[in-house]
Amino acid sequence: MEIVYVYTKKRSEFGRQCNFADRPAELHVDILPDESLLQNFVEKNPVDRGIQCVQEMSEHEVNTERFETDTRGINHVEGGWPKDVNPQEVEQVLRFRKKVEKDEMYITTIQQLGSVMEHCIRQNNAIDIYQDYFADLEIEETEETPSAKTINVFRDPNEIKRTATHLSWYPDGAKKLAVAYSNLEFQRSPADISLDSYIWDIENPNKPEFTLKPVSPLVCLEYNPKDVHVLIGGCYNGQVAFWDTRKGSHAVEMSPVEHSHHDPVYKTIWLQSKTGTECFSASTDGQVLWWDIRKLGEPTEKLYMDPTKKGKVENAQGVLALEYEPTIPTKFMVGTEQGTIISCNRKAKTPAEKIVAVYKEHIGPVYSLQRNPFFPKNFLTVGDWTARIWSEDIRESSIMWTKYHMSYMTDGCWSPVRPSVFFTTKMDGTLDVWDYLFKQNDPTLSLQVCDEALHSLRVQDQGRLIATGSHTGTTTLLELSDSLCTMQRNEKVLVTAMFDRETKREKILESRQRELRLKRAGQSAQGDQDDEEGGSANDEDPVARAEEDFFAMINADRKKREQQKAKQVAEDESNSEKKDENGGEKQDEEKDETIQEE
Repeated sequence: MEIVYVYTKKRSEFGRQCNFADRPAELHVDILPDESLLQNFVEKNPVDRGIQCVQEMSEHEVNTERFETDTRGINHVEGGWPKDVNPQEVEQVLRFRKKVEKDEMYITTIQQLGSVMEHCIRQNNAIDIYQDYFADLEIEETEETPSAKTINVFRDPNEIKRTATHLSWYPDGAKKLAVAYSNLEFQRSPADISLDSYIWDIENPNKPEFTLKPVSPLVCLEYNPKDVHVLIGGCYNGQVAFWDTRKGSHAVEMSPVEHSHHDPVYKTIWLQSKTGTECFSASTDGQVLWWDIRKLGEPTEKLYMDPTKKGKVENAQGVLALEYEPTIPTKFMVGTEQGTIISCNRKAKTPAEKIVAVYKEHIGPVYSLQRNPFFPKNFLTVGDWTARIWSEDIRESSIMWTKYHMSYMTDGCWSPVRPSVFFTTKMDGTLDVWDYLFKQNDPTLSLQVCDEALHSLRVQDQGRLIATGSHTGTTTLLELSDSLCTMQRNEKVLVTAMFDRETKREKILESRQRELRLKRAGQSAQGDQDDEEGGSANDEDPVARAEEDFFAMINADRKKREQQKAKQVAEDESNSEKKDENGGEKQDEEKDETIQEE
C-alpha cells in the first residue's frame, strides 16, 4: 500500500526561504484495522517481563585527533632601521644617528623621558630592592634522609638499541641533554644500525629535539661551554667532528682520516682559551691530539701516552679517561687501559718532561678520572671493582678507596656542589651515592636505576640533576634530595682535614716501605759480599728471610716484655722486704716502751 500526498507551491515562490507558522493538525489518511489478520496471532497470558528500576544510561566514546608538536628555531634580525640604512655598515649607522639626534622631535622626546627616568633613578637610590634583610639568620639544618627520584626516561628511538656511551649537559641551565649512542661491540654490530645521536629536551621524552648525523657512530659528545650551539664529538672510526645546531644535523667539519686517531675516540674536552675553539681528544691508540675547530685539517699538537717517558708509539698505552681542570690550564691527566693514571704538563719541551707522574694501582682499565672541584690536588678514579681517591703528592698508593664490589664499576664523578660527595655506576644497573663525611665503608644511597649495565654518568652544574646512560640506550634523569646537593656546615674544613690526615698517613707508610727496601737491599749486598769471600752461594729465599726477620722481631719483643716483667717482680719483692723490716723495728720499740712503764 502506497500513501502519496502532494504538496503544491506557486512557481513564483520557488527558491524563497521557508516561513514556518502554527496551524491545527490535518488528517491525510485513515487506515481502518483488518480483523482477518487477528487469526495469525495467539494471545499470551500471563506475560513476564523484566524491568530495571534505574535510569537508563548510554555510553559514548570519542577519539580526539592527535596533536603533534615540533620545535623549530627562529632567526631574529635587528629591525627598526630604514630600508636605505644597512645596520651592518658602521658609517651608515653613525650618519643616520647624527641625523636623528639633530631632529627637534627627538630632542623634545628625550627631554620628556628624562624627567620620568630621573624619578625612577631617585626611587632606586632611595630604596635598595636587592637588600637582604635576613642574611644574619642561620638556617636550621634538617636531618633529611638522602633520596632521589626519577624525573624522566629517554629511550633510543631506533629499533636496534645502542649503548648511551656519553652524556653532556646544556651549558646554560638544565634545559637539554646531549647523548652519544654507539655500539662498542664491533663484531656484533648489525649492518643496518643507526649512526644518529640526539639532543633531548629534558621535559619532552617522546621525541628528540635535535638529531646529529655523523658518518661514524659517536662515542663521546661535548657541549662548548662558551657557545651553546657548538658541540664536539669523537667518532668510532677515530675522527673528530664538530656541529653547529644552527647549521643543520650534519657535521660542519671533520678531521681527515689520515690525521685522526686510529681507534675510537673515548673522550673530547674543550680547552680554556680566548677563542673558545680549542679542544683535545684521547683514544685507545695511545695518542692525545690537540685541535682547533676553525681548522680541523690536522692536529695542532700530539703526545703519546708512554709511561716510560720515551715517547715511543710501541710503548703507548690506550687512553679511556681524560681529565682537564680549567683553573690549571697547562696540566691534564689520563687514565689508561692498563690501569695507569698519567699526569702530564702540556707546556713542557720534550715528551719525557711532558709526562710528570705515573700512578698505578688499578687492576683493570680506568674508566673515569676527575679532579675534586674544591680541592684540585685530589682526584677520583674509577676502575675494576673500586673507586679510589688520590693525592698528587702520593704516587705509590691512593689515600682512600671504596670496598671491592661484586659488580664491575663503569663510571664516576664528583658532586659540583659538595666536596665530600661522589657518584659511581656499576654493571648491575646500580647508581651509588657516596658521602665520605657520613659513611666511608658503604654508599650513603644506592639506587637500582635499571636491570642492565649503566655505562655513563653526568651531573648537572647545580648538583641536583643527574643523568645515567644504560647498555640499551636508556637515559634516566634523576633528581637528588636537598641533603645531597646542599653544602653542609664546616664541610670544606672537615674534608680538608680528612684529606690531609690520609695524605700524611700514606706518606708515613711510604717512607717506612722505602726504609725497609733500603735495609733489605743493604742486607742482600752484605750477604753477596760474604758469599764471595767464603766462596759459597747464598740461595736463601726472600720470603723465608722476611719470615725470619718477622719472627726475630716478635722474639725480641717477647724477651723485652719478660725482662720488664722480671724487673717489676724484683722491685715488688724488695718493697715488701723493706715493709717487713720497718714493721719489726716498730714492734721492738713498742716492747721497750712497755718494759719501761712496768
